[in-house]
Amino acid sequence: MTEQRSGFPRRDAEGRVLSLGDLLGVGLAGLVVGLVALVLFDFAFVSFGAGEFGRANGWLSVILPAWLYWDDFRAWEFGAARVVAALTAGVLAGAAGLAVAGLVAGAPPLLSGGLGAAAFTVGYAVVWFPGVRWLARRTG
Repeated sequence: MTEQRSGFPRRDAEGRVLSLGDLLGVGLAGLVVGLVALVLFDFAFVSFGAGEFGRANGWLSVILPAWLYWDDFRAWEFGAARVVAALTAGVLAGAAGLAVAGLVAGAPPLLSGGLGAAAFTVGYAVVWFPGVRWLARRTG
């Protein structure tokens, strides 16, 4: 039995997130924190007369989820499994995020980018989590 680290998300002894629910939950929480911070910064700039509300780039809200995914990536042993899983998840999630942002292209950048970042956050976790485990088992 492997030792488990305390804290959230739950991690194994190597530092890998233990469940897809934990990865999605923390990723989405980070996305919400990022969006709230962007809204506050955007509101502050608008109150100083530096533009219109909603013009901040919503894609910036993906910073905390990306940090979480990078941390989980580093926890896996060096090898092809983690690289292939990360590249595949990044391409698919990036395409999903761009597609969602494109569907609402007429909306302010804060909204369209935020929705794209949300699609990226969910898409990456859903592809990365099972993908890296499956590839790691296959490659030994």
